[in-house]
Amino acid sequence: MRTENRKHARFPSRLRCWCESGNITLYVRIANLSEGGLFLQTNTPLDTGRRTLLRLSSGEVREVMAEATVVWNRPQRHDKGPPGMGLKFEGLDSGALELLRRIISEEQRGVAFGS
Repeated sequence: MRTENRKHARFPSRLRCWCESGNITLYVRIANLSEGGLFLQTNTPLDTGRRTLLRLSSGEVREVMAEATVVWNRPQRHDKGPPGMGLKFEGLDSGALELLRRIISEEQRGVAFGS
């Protein structure tokens, strides 16, 4: 049985974000999002431990830039879910955290979906 280590509730998302690491830049779908991190759905996940710079925005919320670390990856689709990678935010300042909370709130209300 797997132990749940997350400290923040996850919320489904249909947003996309830029994920940059070294000479790699991905524009990927955010499958779920929390104040602690996110799951990016991609067929080309980065290696565990890799540091990244993420850029995301939603609706009226301006862009949030955040550093994150890949904490796990799933390179191929299998019974446990779609391919992708789980990232943990690193040291969000209060301004970035507030913008992230607004994005999560918009996602919950469906604003980003055009509802």
